Amino acid sequence: MVSMKDIAQECGVSVATVSKALNGQQDISEQTRQRIFEAVKEMGYTANSAARALKTNRTYNLGILFIDLQNHGFMHEYFAATLNSFRIESERCGYDITFINSNVGHQNTSYLQHAMYRRLDGVAVICADYQDPLVQELIYSDIPVVTLDHAFYNRAAVLSDNMNGLEALVHYVYGRGHRRIAYIYGNPTAVTENRLRGFYRACEALELKIPDEYLTECEYHEPASCYRATKQLLALPEPPTCILFSDDYTWLGGMNAIREAGLRIPEDISVVGYDGVHLAQALNPPLTTWQQNTEELGRLAASMLIERIEHPRTAAPEHVVVTGRLLEGGTVSRLDAEP
Repeated sequence: MVSMKDIAQECGVSVATVSKALNGQQDISEQTRQRIFEAVKEMGYTANSAARALKTNRTYNLGILFIDLQNHGFMHEYFAATLNSFRIESERCGYDITFINSNVGHQNTSYLQHAMYRRLDGVAVICADYQDPLVQELIYSDIPVVTLDHAFYNRAAVLSDNMNGLEALVHYVYGRGHRRIAYIYGNPTAVTENRLRGFYRACEALELKIPDEYLTECEYHEPASCYRATKQLLALPEPPTCILFSDDYTWLGGMNAIREAGLRIPEDISVVGYDGVHLAQALNPPLTTWQQNTEELGRLAASMLIERIEHPRTAAPEHVVVTGRLLEGGTVSRLDAEP
């Protein structure tokens, strides 16, 4: 069996350098790294995970807590893309991933107990009810943890810049001449709170007075719920000229309500989404939206978690904010600015 020592001799480097290359550490040159990878491939080296775990006291296995209360699973493009990016970065660094839940062998357990049973080196909480005591038990345990889109004191978190994303959308719509701007926001979460804060902050900066009836709630990723909320807005005595929707997929329900009312997008009413999913960009016209950087969100969640595992004494519990970008699409018309 080919060993790391054999690889080191073939490449003319130390065993430590081979180990660094295989574990994704950055303090070796890219040229050396590529030479080691080529030797690994040619010589058929396979790491012995059991031996590596004994040597490092790590299993090289990361847990993912993904509790989707609405049961959309991987049909939700935002989470699917973020998880895929997390997987790619984890595997690049030599780690496997395991989804954790609340049972082991058909017996109820806590998330923390499941993580300990699997001997996970760390856990990324990608989607969960952050008020759940079992989730908080895991987050405040001794296991390294990183959370997505929810920040806890003294714990690492990767956050999408939801507040500035909504601000940018409102400013964009305002710049196109719209003053009667409605917002169908998602169900209460930290994400929703930040987006609402961004909406109100932009309106205040632009001195826009938004009627209370222009703000209404629907379920994220639920077109039927959005359909009802959109019909409610369209039935107002003075309906909005532009509607901001909670997410791109939910907007499909709004689109149906608008077309059912005999209105054209964007000639009769303008619409804006959030997330930047591929489906909404494939429609005609493509949806104007704010595209979240799912690739960077997933990559950072993995790299920050691994940093806390491999360097527990020096890794700071950072809260890193990842910004997105505006996709102009074709669903916002230009109006003569109203007084």
